[in-house]
Amino acid sequence: METIYEILSRELGVNQAYIQNVVTLIDEGSTIPFIARYRKELHGSMDDTALRTLAGRLQYLRSLDARRAEVKTAIEHQGKLTGELSAAIDSAATLAEVEDLYRPYKQKRRTRATIAREKGLAPLAELLFAQSRDCPDPLLAAADYIDPEKGVETAEDALAGASDIIAEHISDDAAIRKTLRELLWNKALLASKAKTEEDTVYRLYYDFTQPLKRLQGHQILAINRGEREEMLKVSVDMDQETALIALRRSVLKPGAPSAAFVRAAAEDSYDRLLFPSLEREMRNLLTEQASEGAIHNFALNLRPLLMQPPVKGKVTMGLDPGYRNGCKVAVVDGTGKVLDTAVVYPTFGEKQKNEAIAKLKQLILKHQVVHIAIGNGTASRETEQMTVELLRQVEGVSYMIVSEAGASVYSASKLAAEEFPQYDVNLRSAVSIARRLQDPLAELVKIDPKAIGVGQYQHDMPQARLDETLSGVVEDCVNAVGVDVNTASAPLLLRVSGLTNTTARNIVKYREDNGVFTTRKQLLKVPKLGPKAFEQCAGFLRVPESKSVLDNTAVHPESYGAAERLLELCGYGLSDVGNLSELPARLKALGEEKAAEACGVGVPTLRDVAAELMKPGRDPRDELPQPILRTDVMEMKDLKPGMELTGTVRNVIDFGVFVDIGVHQDGLVHISQMTSRFIRHPSEVLSVGDVVKVWVREVDEKKKRISLTMKQPRSFS
Repeated sequence: METIYEILSRELGVNQAYIQNVVTLIDEGSTIPFIARYRKELHGSMDDTALRTLAGRLQYLRSLDARRAEVKTAIEHQGKLTGELSAAIDSAATLAEVEDLYRPYKQKRRTRATIAREKGLAPLAELLFAQSRDCPDPLLAAADYIDPEKGVETAEDALAGASDIIAEHISDDAAIRKTLRELLWNKALLASKAKTEEDTVYRLYYDFTQPLKRLQGHQILAINRGEREEMLKVSVDMDQETALIALRRSVLKPGAPSAAFVRAAAEDSYDRLLFPSLEREMRNLLTEQASEGAIHNFALNLRPLLMQPPVKGKVTMGLDPGYRNGCKVAVVDGTGKVLDTAVVYPTFGEKQKNEAIAKLKQLILKHQVVHIAIGNGTASRETEQMTVELLRQVEGVSYMIVSEAGASVYSASKLAAEEFPQYDVNLRSAVSIARRLQDPLAELVKIDPKAIGVGQYQHDMPQARLDETLSGVVEDCVNAVGVDVNTASAPLLLRVSGLTNTTARNIVKYREDNGVFTTRKQLLKVPKLGPKAFEQCAGFLRVPESKSVLDNTAVHPESYGAAERLLELCGYGLSDVGNLSELPARLKALGEEKAAEACGVGVPTLRDVAAELMKPGRDPRDELPQPILRTDVMEMKDLKPGMELTGTVRNVIDFGVFVDIGVHQDGLVHISQMTSRFIRHPSEVLSVGDVVKVWVREVDEKKKRISLTMKQPRSFS
């Protein structure tokens, strides 16, 4: 039997020694970001995604081991654990296989078979199911079990009970279940029919069939939701005779006097027990796979959204559009500090719109506003048109439509109330919108990742699994960028490796009570932040106010000595950090392995240290395409087939991507229109935040649908 280390090594294609090292680090309390960044020599430079996959499989395999032990103990207590059964349980590769083996020994609710056993019919069932050549005719055999006191009035009653016992025995057989499960997966269809005559979003599935193994995740989730909302009737369809042939082959012994009886019991088992149970299993399996795929896509979309390049250091105006309550306005400085707020009413009439423009112009000139962030919710279109009129009266100002997803959740939260007790809910939302343009990551970490709006069917997912995955993405993004310990909010600090809600809040309180941090070592003075937490978090926290330049880099304090030694070997000092253009050449001349040995670190750590010394405090987001800032507006009626546009990818889903082209309605690039080569999923080509060139294929103003292509068209009719 393979060990967990061997299984993980085989599945992930990673050296077993690396697997053991990672498992040890996880068991010692190290976080994935810390392991990924600062323990590369121990795992061969696996990235955070691979490490999270390893951690997830480790958890599953340990649960599998624990369940095997529980099942064996339970069967042993019944005195029924054989060496063969024990070996079968040990070799079961999934929890489903373990449960199949345990099924015959499980405490059951009272069934027809249970009642038949209580009537003393188990020996008759065993005799008939054995199908020996010398077995008497079933009716003759059943005559010996007539017992009116137990409710067995006739031989037919006895046979009916024996049939129930045999049917349940067949249904509990692990090998039979495995055979039929594989048959259903390969041959069965999922079918959905309409339960209503009205036109709904589920009309694609009103008369739909598809082989189970060819179903797409988005189809499964849409059908499930349609079924829950009682718009669809759903079933798994399987040719009964095909399944029964496989079942008979497993249980019948041709020529036996009781074979016909066993055959009838087997057919009853299939219709009444096996197929309904396996149908549920198939539906659950499909849902599980679709959910995992959707969660994976959600994570794929969330990462680039969080890693969108910030528009740093510029005074920004946030506009939270609205009809009844007006447009809420907040002006924040380059660090996100609120400078001014207002409410204007551009949708109330021409006079109020002109008053709004005058008020906003006054705020722009007063605070030297450079960018305007407009929320994409209710009244966004009218607000954008007003903004374009405003920009014709001021110079050097541009705007961008910002996703409001989750802004209302944040503005009504306890966190927002603590951060902005002086503002009402609507004004907090305007502040959040402005900050989303300035630093998307720092602002979006305050919001439940599910509310950010880059997934499908997020409310249908297993919530614990979704939360775990998305929290991992947020954690990886925050730690990849690094956090300024002197300006970060508690929610941002909470996402730093090794910090908890308590230690994050304690850092903020320590800062408020004692002034800014001036060294990383000061973190050890923060209440409840001990040596282990310091080890995990220190490399991800930046201290720009420190006299040591290394405190403002991703170089871990444990490697400061190695960094200084590297500089010395290459003829530099700490004062040269950031101005080391010759460092790569000098390091190459020395030889990386020799230099690493001299510095007391591995080659991967040496490379990371050298990269940080050349660009201290670098932000990986700066290397990504910058967001598109606009000064004019287009409407859907302006779009014509063949028109070339530049847009930003807003969402990546199973069948394509939605692209913001600046007309209030995102356009869809279907997967077939993304590239000339075959791709299985749009994420192979694009990510959220990518800036792309597209052409308009078709516009349906009535349905508000825009069809786009990334293949340059020759002509459009």
